[in-house]
Amino acid sequence: MPHEHNIFIPNMRHNLNLNWLRSFEAAARLLSFTGASQEIGLTQTAVSLHIKALEAQLGDKLFVRRPKSLQLTDVGKAYLLSVREALDTIEMSTTGLFGPRRASTITVRASMAFIIWLSPRLGAFHHDHPEVGVKLVTSIWKGPADQQPVDVDVILAPQDLARSDLDRLSDEYIVPVCGALDAGNVTAPRDLLLQKPIHILGFDDHWARYLAAYSLTPELSETRLMTDTSVAAMEMAAAGLGCAMVIERFADQAVKSGRNICVVGDPVALGQSHYLVRAQAQRSRQPAVETFEAWLRQQF
Repeated sequence: MPHEHNIFIPNMRHNLNLNWLRSFEAAARLLSFTGASQEIGLTQTAVSLHIKALEAQLGDKLFVRRPKSLQLTDVGKAYLLSVREALDTIEMSTTGLFGPRRASTITVRASMAFIIWLSPRLGAFHHDHPEVGVKLVTSIWKGPADQQPVDVDVILAPQDLARSDLDRLSDEYIVPVCGALDAGNVTAPRDLLLQKPIHILGFDDHWARYLAAYSLTPELSETRLMTDTSVAAMEMAAAGLGCAMVIERFADQAVKSGRNICVVGDPVALGQSHYLVRAQAQRSRQPAVETFEAWLRQQF
């Protein structure tokens, strides 16, 4: 039986520091250590040391240093193309995943329907506060494993929920919506019993709550459609797939934006409200967060 041997494969990768590459790219593009240091916010000495460390690691000269000029070697010119492409790729990926860098950017988390409702109003906020960037992220089911840091967290919760960290924004109401072609079939609450219900998964059965306000009981249906967002429910209704119960402000926004739906009933109290969640860890809050929250309260 042949003996098994452990074969050692050496690590052939160059151990390159990203700061060395940034210093090289700036110095090569500007052909000046001084100019590079001013652009990337380092001292000239630091840039020079970065270049020397990079050359030592590569085992080759990247620059021809003269008393009053700086020139790239042939290998330096070739390397510059690859380094610039790599840095551009990192920057594009970082911006794509985390958004453009701003002096003051706040992260706002809310439901998709809430974000869509808020979007037409954001222009006024940016007009008054152009220095504040806003990053919007969606939340459907927030679990304990969700560790994404947010500055402004908006949730929909029962009105009788007693929590000191919740700041009520507005009580909410629900209305039935159908596709425009089906709207004429609903002239009274009882007519809703004949419609195909589109159920929105959540902490409350909107259909049962709405019909109970008129002493009606929904019938179970095997063909019932279900989704976890109001946005998807309204799109299904617009496609003529049935009728959905959605928060009134979201339905009104969808109608105003031209969605092919109609509100076919009066509003009924949902028993839930939108709240701002104040995180316990927020001891010193950014002025931009306070500004945005104050503006958000005004939207209600």
